Amino acid sequence: MHVPDGFINAPVSAVAGVVAAGAVAVSLRGARRELDERTAPLAGLVAAFVFAVQMLNFPVAAGTSGHLLGGALAAILVGPWTGVLCIAVVLLMQGVLFADGGLTALGVNIDVMGVVTVVTAYALFRGLVLVLPRTRRSVTLASFVAALVSVPASAAAFTLVYAVGGTTDVPLGKVLTAMVGVHVLIGIGEAVITMLTVGAVLAVRPDLVYGARGLTAPLKLRVGGELVDAAPAAPAAPASVGSPRKLWIGGVVTALVLAGFVSFYASASPDGLEKVAADQGIDAKAEEYEHATADSPLADYGVQGIAAERLSGGLAGVIGVGATLAVGTGVFLVVRRRRAAAAESA
Repeated sequence: MHVPDGFINAPVSAVAGVVAAGAVAVSLRGARRELDERTAPLAGLVAAFVFAVQMLNFPVAAGTSGHLLGGALAAILVGPWTGVLCIAVVLLMQGVLFADGGLTALGVNIDVMGVVTVVTAYALFRGLVLVLPRTRRSVTLASFVAALVSVPASAAAFTLVYAVGGTTDVPLGKVLTAMVGVHVLIGIGEAVITMLTVGAVLAVRPDLVYGARGLTAPLKLRVGGELVDAAPAAPAAPASVGSPRKLWIGGVVTALVLAGFVSFYASASPDGLEKVAADQGIDAKAEEYEHATADSPLADYGVQGIAAERLSGGLAGVIGVGATLAVGTGVFLVVRRRRAAAAESA
């Protein structure tokens, strides 16, 4: 659902950019409470993983494909504030290195694909976790529902932005119906990917899943006819608790394989927004805008000068994963250090 230049007019794009900058600034402060010495590197990995999986367009209907947005997955794994930052890093790298998503529309993309998905998904996820039994199965179920709803919510948010600043005159009812309809189908794919990923991390390192913290209910004892919380026993140090190095290495390898090899088999059909834009005429003025990084050596997810399509695309994916991992990890480690410095000075 990357919005290109030319879909939204300049004034509304500028306002969306201000909103996105504010959301990123607030998220930087909020992420200080979520990140610690173990989760800061994991957050960089989440950004790289989202980048990789977004290269894997899957077919959802005749002539249409979809891909992961990632807001729900990031929020559940590393927290909502950090989740917004993860998606912002991914969108920035895609726009600057790969000419994917307009640079003037970067604010729109962060708002629609990052802020809306994270807020919608995490609010719904927390609500479900509170009412469902406190089990890992409940967390995976809640992640499925939250991810499913977040995608059509993002589509509706784009339609709202288009209603205010669209560059073409298209009936909004048709746009809303088409956008939400196709993105409900895309949401099913998003939900499956999110559920499987969250479930896999829960199986090996549940302590690293932000949305599963405090999952175990306290032991109750009956004293004088009343149930009271038992004093927590000193936990034995399980082998799974400690450095997340194995999970980090496994995640990096998985992201590299997905972006460098599996992405070659992704659907070539236009994604949901591209299909609706072509059908409804939203993209009528998009051709007037040339992407600012259209001449990037990695534009369109290929390496300039390499004729072999498979090698070019795979190498571009590997470079993208590495760049996103480096930038994301760097950002989150800086945020983590600022938290530590603030704690020391307090």
